[in-house]
Amino acid sequence: MKLVSHYRENETLRKSFMQLALGVFGIDFESWHEHGYWGERYIPFSFADGDRIVANVSVNELDFIIEGKSYQALQIGTVMTHPEYRGKGLSAGLMNQVLDAYQGKYDFMYLFANDSVLDFYPKFGFEKVDEYLYSTKVSAGHRPIVLRKLELARDLALIEKAVYRRVPVSETFSTANSSGITMYHILNVFPEHLYYHPEEDAVVIFTKENRLVQLYDVISTSPVNIKNIVDCFGEADEIEFHFTPDNKDLQFQRCPFKRDGALFVKRRPGLELPKFRKHPFTSEA
Repeated sequence: MKLVSHYRENETLRKSFMQLALGVFGIDFESWHEHGYWGERYIPFSFADGDRIVANVSVNELDFIIEGKSYQALQIGTVMTHPEYRGKGLSAGLMNQVLDAYQGKYDFMYLFANDSVLDFYPKFGFEKVDEYLYSTKVSAGHRPIVLRKLELARDLALIEKAVYRRVPVSETFSTANSSGITMYHILNVFPEHLYYHPEEDAVVIFTKENRLVQLYDVISTSPVNIKNIVDCFGEADEIEFHFTPDNKDLQFQRCPFKRDGALFVKRRPGLELPKFRKHPFTSEA
C-alpha cells in the first residue's frame, strides 16, 4: 500500500477515488470533475492498494473571512475507507499525513464529523465548537420582486461568473476561494432551487415550504442589500439563514444550530472564531 496525492490528472486513480466516494457516501464526483470544478484547491490524500484507492482524507484549501479580514483555512472532507480495509488505522494514518504536510501553513483547520466519529477527531487536536442559526421575520406590506428561476442547461455561465467572482456573503464570518465546493452543491444538491435576483444581480439559493424559507446562499459579484433579498420571498412567516448574516439592515434572532454530527476546529494559537457563527452551507465539503 502506498500514499498518493495530487492525482487529479491520473485517470485510473481518479476514477477509483470516485468509485470509493460513490460506494461509501453516495457522492458522485463525475459531473463535478467533467465541468472543471475539481480545481487545485481540492487535494486528496489517499492510500492505494495497487491502482485501487482504499482510504482517503481530502483537503480543501480556502479562506475564512472574519470581521472583514482573511485567514488561511483548510477544510477536511471525504474521509472514507473501503469496507474491506477498515480497522487498520488507515484514516488515522492519513490524518497524520495531512497534519504533517500542512504544519504551520494554516490559521484554521476544520471539518464536519458525523455522529459515528465524534470521538475520533479530538485525538488530533480538534475541538468541537457550537454553531448558531439566524432567522428573521418577514415584514408585511411589501411587493416582492419576481425572481427568475435558473436552469443549469441555460444559465450555467451566469452562475459560474457569480460563483467564481463572488464577494463574501458576510464580512462577519464567511469563506472565500471555496468556489469548487459551491459548484458541487449547485450541481448536485440545489439544481432545482436556483434563482436570479435582477436588481441585486445575485444568484439566490433557497427553499420554501409551509411559509418557512431556508436561505442557503446569496451569490453576487458586488455587495447586496440583504433586506432586498428577504423582501423577494413574498408570503412567508420566517426566513432561516444557513450562513452568518451581517447584522445591518434586519433584526435577527439566533438559536443553537443542531446538525447531524458536529463541527470540529483546530486553530493557530491566539486566533478565535466569532462566537455566534454559522458556517456557510454551500462551502461545506
